[in-house]
Amino acid sequence: MSAAKAEPAWSPAQLADYQLERLQWTVHHSYHGSPVYRDKLDAAGVKPGQIRTLADITKLPFLTKAELQANYPISILAVPEEQVVRIHASSGTTGRRTVAPYTATDVDDWAEMMARCYKYAGVTNLDRVHVTPGYGLWTAGIGFQLGAERHGAMVVPVGPTASDLQIELMLDFRSTVLTSTSSYALFLGEELHKRGLADKHFFKKGLIGSERWSDAMRRRIEELLGIETFDIIGMTETYGPGTGLDCHLHSGIHYWADYLLFEIVDPETGEPVPEGQIGELVITSLRKEAMPLIRYRTRDLTRLIPGRCECGSAMPRVDRIVGRCDDAVKLKGVLFYPGDVDRIISQTEGLSSEYRIELSRHEGKDFGVVRVEADPNQSADRSALTRRLEDKIHSLLRVTLKVEVVDFGALPRSERKTKRVEDSRHS
Repeated sequence: MSAAKAEPAWSPAQLADYQLERLQWTVHHSYHGSPVYRDKLDAAGVKPGQIRTLADITKLPFLTKAELQANYPISILAVPEEQVVRIHASSGTTGRRTVAPYTATDVDDWAEMMARCYKYAGVTNLDRVHVTPGYGLWTAGIGFQLGAERHGAMVVPVGPTASDLQIELMLDFRSTVLTSTSSYALFLGEELHKRGLADKHFFKKGLIGSERWSDAMRRRIEELLGIETFDIIGMTETYGPGTGLDCHLHSGIHYWADYLLFEIVDPETGEPVPEGQIGELVITSLRKEAMPLIRYRTRDLTRLIPGRCECGSAMPRVDRIVGRCDDAVKLKGVLFYPGDVDRIISQTEGLSSEYRIELSRHEGKDFGVVRVEADPNQSADRSALTRRLEDKIHSLLRVTLKVEVVDFGALPRSERKTKRVEDSRHS
């Protein structure tokens, strides 16, 4: 397998020039290769030759997940089917699966982006990368493996399995890098402590992703496992994991702007928002052959971070994902996001990272309860903690939620993505 390429050391102007060239290629390739895209662009009154500057991207119509699902399984192809070497698909938890086809070049580009993630995390060819996410149609397992192999590290491709076997293998093979969801990293850390193995493992770093996770959860995982964590982003539609990673300074997530063009727009209007303001992440692929993306609405909420990172990378940054547009909760006429509650919990001393929001309806009235675990390392007055968190939530979000501080470990753990909101109002 070929070695990973060096990251381009471009100035902002050079990066912009490259992005424009690749954007023009993507629009031309999509228009002439995919009947779906041709119909979309014709309906919007846009021809490939009209994209002359990066600002012209706003002339192009958005692409939504619903459109990808409507063209199931792979009718949005922009290349002949004989060029497709692989397909992956999303879990389908929010409806019909989103399927992503890949050419050989697409797979190679994905490996490059993932290898770059490992490099940013300081992983070397002496490391042993323990892959816990699933294989098969899901992109996570094979994505983490692809990048580690391209980077030259040893891969331990376990995938999801029983805890006894997972722990046995990570100890026997002396795995040094954990790749997992944040829920599983937390579960694993707590399980090792329960078994008296907290100081027996060999992990030094963790590439953690697949779901939004709070600063409090991050601190807890690092404390339990004694590792440095790196937040990795990505989704099936954008190859899989590996769209970007935070560097050792942890001051935002570097995204690979030579492969993907990021915009932040107002979720309601679709208009661009000022740099530094939170909005919806919209992604356009710059090299994707089989299923290019043109202004794909991810529904993820984040912001572009102004300025260049002090690590010296030429790659721009977005903030960590703070939530999703479709995660919004409405209670008694007030709209808020679980991530808003998550951030308040993270900033409240005496509380742990695990919480659940439970919404119910009794006699025609809506009620909301936040159950949150106490910090096991602190002894605090729970009545005072409850009042403090209720007051903070009401003051900052203008919504009334009853708070219950429960024992550490009282809330259910998940080896997959953790469900934060239980809404029984319409059941």
